[in-house]
Amino acid sequence: FHLDLPNATTGTLDETFKYLSGMVTAPTLDAKGLALDVPIVLAEMRERGGVGERVQNKMRSVFFEGQPLADRATIGTTESLRAATPQSVRAFYERWYRPQNLVVIVSGDADPVALQALVTKWFGDWKGTGPRVPTPSFGAPKVPPGAPRDNPVGNTEVMVEPELPRNLTYGVIRPWHQVHDTIVYNQGLMLDQLAQAIINRRLESKARRGGSFLSAAVNQDRVERSADVTYVAITPIGPDWRSALGDVRGVIADAMTAAPTQAEIDREVAEIDVAFQVPVEQRDLLPGGKVADDLVQALDIHETVASPDTVLSIFRSTKPQFTPANVLAHTRTLFQGTVIRSLLITPKPGEASPAELRSALLAPAKADNGVRTAGPPVSFADLPPVGTPGAIVADAPIGLLDIERVDLGNGVKVLLWPTKDEPGRVQVKVRFGGGYRVFGPNDAAYVALGPIALVGSGEGKLGEDELDRISTGRKLQFNFDADDSDFSFASETRNADLADQLYLFAEKLANPRWDANPVLRAKAAAALQYDSASTSPQGVIGRDLKYYQRNKDPRYRAATPADLEAATPEGFKAVWSKALATGPIEVEIFGDFDRDSAIAALTRTFGALPPRLPLPADAGPLSAKFPAANAEPVVLTHTGDANQAAAIMSWPTGGGSAGIGESRQLEVLAQLFTNQLMDAMREKTGASYSPSVFSTWPVDLDSGGAITAIAQLDPATVPVFFVTAAEIASDLTKAPVSADELTRVVEPMRQQVNRMATSSAFFMQQLEGATSDPARIAAVRTILKDYTGGTPETLQALAVKYLTPGRAFKLAVVSPKAADKVVEKPAQ
Repeated sequence: FHLDLPNATTGTLDETFKYLSGMVTAPTLDAKGLALDVPIVLAEMRERGGVGERVQNKMRSVFFEGQPLADRATIGTTESLRAATPQSVRAFYERWYRPQNLVVIVSGDADPVALQALVTKWFGDWKGTGPRVPTPSFGAPKVPPGAPRDNPVGNTEVMVEPELPRNLTYGVIRPWHQVHDTIVYNQGLMLDQLAQAIINRRLESKARRGGSFLSAAVNQDRVERSADVTYVAITPIGPDWRSALGDVRGVIADAMTAAPTQAEIDREVAEIDVAFQVPVEQRDLLPGGKVADDLVQALDIHETVASPDTVLSIFRSTKPQFTPANVLAHTRTLFQGTVIRSLLITPKPGEASPAELRSALLAPAKADNGVRTAGPPVSFADLPPVGTPGAIVADAPIGLLDIERVDLGNGVKVLLWPTKDEPGRVQVKVRFGGGYRVFGPNDAAYVALGPIALVGSGEGKLGEDELDRISTGRKLQFNFDADDSDFSFASETRNADLADQLYLFAEKLANPRWDANPVLRAKAAAALQYDSASTSPQGVIGRDLKYYQRNKDPRYRAATPADLEAATPEGFKAVWSKALATGPIEVEIFGDFDRDSAIAALTRTFGALPPRLPLPADAGPLSAKFPAANAEPVVLTHTGDANQAAAIMSWPTGGGSAGIGESRQLEVLAQLFTNQLMDAMREKTGASYSPSVFSTWPVDLDSGGAITAIAQLDPATVPVFFVTAAEIASDLTKAPVSADELTRVVEPMRQQVNRMATSSAFFMQQLEGATSDPARIAAVRTILKDYTGGTPETLQALAVKYLTPGRAFKLAVVSPKAADKVVEKPAQ
């Protein structure tokens, strides 16, 4: 049970504890509630189902064979849910809901003594019913009969899923034991983490060079008090899974044969050190909810949680133990266990058998030391300048908080906000170019490859490996995104690394590099993702919805495997070199940084860029077409379970900064719509909590926004959804909602805005594009009023404006067998 109180007071805390204790100590478990809730849980089961659930169930059955976890999914089975009675649910409750099994965690801005008193008040007199039942054994992995001690391969299985990419996972499985969560124990965990990091670095290096596998990784996990497992996950490039498995096992065999170099160790130590140091610098920003969640996870495995300062202190005190000999010993321990089990997922029958998989795992692994080289260190001091440093031509406050606008001599515009409100955190975002507007109708493949290959293809003297090495021990990121009208680089860094972060971003625009291997690897990854998206309605929506909501604009079309196969590194360079070279640049730097140092770094980096070229003459307009309303829905198909479907009903709205205030009110209207739709669909179909309505409003375009209702459903209820959503939309136009209904939506929004406004990232997001569109500055000042100042009448007026009958675009995603079930039927 988890409750979040964004605006906690003495009164609301007491009321919250009252309700929370009621849920736990005195729930109503009657036939009426059961009749309402069982269909909801069954709907949740259906939504979770499909290929993803089949794979999870198979993974559990393979890796935890002979233990309760193997066949006990948390949600249960259809049979057990339908067989539930008030008596059986009450019996379950009385067996497990007991004071001895309860932990109350409260984290946040309140007096601990007062919180303790509330726990005592509301939970102190609770007593369980009947005899206490001891926690059952979760079992332990068993040694396979006759298995060799040094390679105890047990259960191996092959699962054929035609729409999934090949994936091979094997696990070295040991019994789970209760540990003493001491400093010494945590020092051992840190050596385990270091050993895994070194192997994963080598595996990534081998994958980058091209060959048998797209990716591979080692991860140790203590699972559900059932087992301690070292997983090895491999994504083969093609059908030759044997070579992929052999190559990965070769890298691991080498790690178990000879100790790593001290240079390799030092590199990973520097990476882990900064990962532990950043939470210390940002400890004042640690949300209470995160603390509570961490405690719950620790309790689940009977361990504890330490403060960021303690974790960093333990790590640094352990550094003398980070020797080649110790890392080698821990590496060997990670791959020793009671049993090794494996699952291969393949799209085609006949590619492998369990016996062949077992044989491949039993075969001796040939140690591969070809990816051991850590590489020479790379220093920013050794890199060439971006260009001739520029100068500041204008500098003035924008009139909001202490944010200022700085104009560089080459046309680059900057928003700066140095603030101590978020110690240790600096947010950087660079918006540039023309976004989807600069792509051609046949560029779908290169659009898809951009997020993966653009950063990996390097810049200047730095290839992908050099980018990794130069970032060692630093908090540097390189996130990339493409939007309707711009591209962006983004990172969270810190003051000490800000200048180098700006160099990386500016150098990518000044001297992009076009290595081929990242493009080829991205092609393989994108092809796998395309097929995987087809396995569920959610996947198809995520892949294709924007294309249809943009009236099939080819620039938004998902690249097919055939498109990707035809793409070349040369074509990638031609498309993206134009995208990087044209259009305006806006830089935002918000957070805990030194202003003067940031200004100096800006003049050396973005100020040193040559003046930008204008967008190409063939760049698309700042508008987007919405599809015409349709009486019958567009029907797309997925390859997952036949009982899964999704339905979407979407009404066009608008776009542009002049309508930001209205767009916020549309979010309120969408939430009102959500609540009514959820209630109606639960009443009519027993749907779960998935029905929702959301509003989009592209600020950089003058059109293209929409109010969109969406639900995951049984195919037979898709027509009911369309009828119900249309009825609610019509009702919202006919009469105002009640004041109470509006308050139940507005008050959480008020609390959410107040909470978000404590973050500089919130203002950064609100002010994107403000250097060229000052209206966005004024819009920040009205944000709370826009979200909370609407009346039932103003919301009705918006509904009349946008939700009138006959304007909606409808789309359904079903299996091919259910394609004839999505025609609308009159409400009963």
